[in-house]
Amino acid sequence: MDSQLQDLLRLSGIILAILVLSIFVLFKSTSSSKLKTPPEAPRAWPVIGHLPILAKSKLPHKTLASLADQCGPIFTVRVGTFQALVVSGSEMVKECFTKNDIALSTRPRHVAQKILGYSYAMFPFAPYGPYWREVRKMVTLELLSSRRVKSFLNPIQASEADVAIQELHELWIESKDDSGHVIVDLKQWFAKLTLNVILRIVAGKRYRAADEEKKQQCQKALREFFHFFGLVLPADVFPFLRWFDLGGHEKAMKRTAEELDEIMGGWLEDHKRDNKDLGETNSGGDFMDVMLSVLKDDEVGGYDTDTVIKATCLAMIAGGSDTAMVTLTWAISQLLNNLHILKKAQKELDAQIGKHRQVKEGDIASLTYLQAIVKETLRLHPAAPLSGPRLFTEDCTVGEYHVSKGTWLILNIWKVQTDPRTWPDPLEFRPERFLSSHKDIDVKDSNFALLPFGGGRRICPGISFGLEMVHFLLARFLHAFEISTVDDSPVDMSEIFGPTILKATPLEVMLRPRLTQELYQLR
Repeated sequence: MDSQLQDLLRLSGIILAILVLSIFVLFKSTSSSKLKTPPEAPRAWPVIGHLPILAKSKLPHKTLASLADQCGPIFTVRVGTFQALVVSGSEMVKECFTKNDIALSTRPRHVAQKILGYSYAMFPFAPYGPYWREVRKMVTLELLSSRRVKSFLNPIQASEADVAIQELHELWIESKDDSGHVIVDLKQWFAKLTLNVILRIVAGKRYRAADEEKKQQCQKALREFFHFFGLVLPADVFPFLRWFDLGGHEKAMKRTAEELDEIMGGWLEDHKRDNKDLGETNSGGDFMDVMLSVLKDDEVGGYDTDTVIKATCLAMIAGGSDTAMVTLTWAISQLLNNLHILKKAQKELDAQIGKHRQVKEGDIASLTYLQAIVKETLRLHPAAPLSGPRLFTEDCTVGEYHVSKGTWLILNIWKVQTDPRTWPDPLEFRPERFLSSHKDIDVKDSNFALLPFGGGRRICPGISFGLEMVHFLLARFLHAFEISTVDDSPVDMSEIFGPTILKATPLEVMLRPRLTQELYQLR
């Protein structure tokens, strides 16, 4: 009888447990179904979602901005088998990068990141975890600290600016027309200048006239690198298609990856040999030297040291040269379309510097109007108008909405920075706003109204590095030359979308010197 009673009690306990569990599951299911999800953009296709709309768009950041006008500052699009949350308002961005920052600190894994990024060893694309934290810490403290920027960047950018401006002056002497001007494509000039600055800082390299073939090989490989990172491949949105390499993109990526690895590997071997000849590691040299001195272990996070150095240096070169060139090109384009602002900038330069010496790095702090021009350029023309996608690694709440684990985050930086609620006359180029109504807003704004470098844990670590280079090179150029457009025609402001937003056409300007001749000679 006791045994039967015990069995009955056990059975009753099991039944009660099943009942309680069933009620819990039912309650959770009912609660989940009541969670409010973000609105989905209209016109989605079966299976492929919004891919046709995005594929047809020449400027996805503006297409998504138009959808935000319909759907609000937070909505979703379906990209193949994945759902993406598009955020276009600073309030929602703040929630993402504060309350939900840890859950948004990794990235979806795409084909280009694996093939061209050394199997995710390139830290901007590495998954969030110990490896990313270690490399990010090294980059921030050892390569991009204020001390390193001053010791590396300042003398090198001054030297490269001297060379580039002297070459431009010599071209003017040889080719000026009857009006005393020479026509130059500034987009190409800035591209060469910023590449030489970054190559010297990272690897101690500079491509001179005798190295034209090597320079073209490097530039071609970097252009292909950016091109592939601007693509969304079928395998990125339908992972099962990875087996087929539709369009042959993976084969082409592997070829470009081999070319870049050969270039980076050759530079690394040169550094190892030079350091061996010196009898010690040269920690005071360029970035490669610093990394060789810091990374003494054979392995970092599962990657060998050589791979970490090559991947990190390639990330620095690709990110540093292209974004600076893009910002400088758009700044000059806007100044030529707003001549009163150009004249005011040069008036400030003449007042602070005069016409009897060149701009020095220490002068930038006193050029407040030039700083405002750079801010306004970054606001209207962020180099990357859409942030690189991030991945929700857990269920989150953004605003009033539930966002499921596995959702991508796409931040429309351009839309945030042209929001009329924050920026009156948002599409007008008005640097003065940063000297009055918006003087307290900068690129690390805690309200996330200006975020050309992103935000949260994944914010670009090269902010100081990039801003110093852009400010200095823009000041040196505007101080050295008078510029105008051919026939005083307006500059074409059409764009080409990619990982960075390029000016679609050349930036041809007429220029002539505005300083005494001796200031164009190498010091």
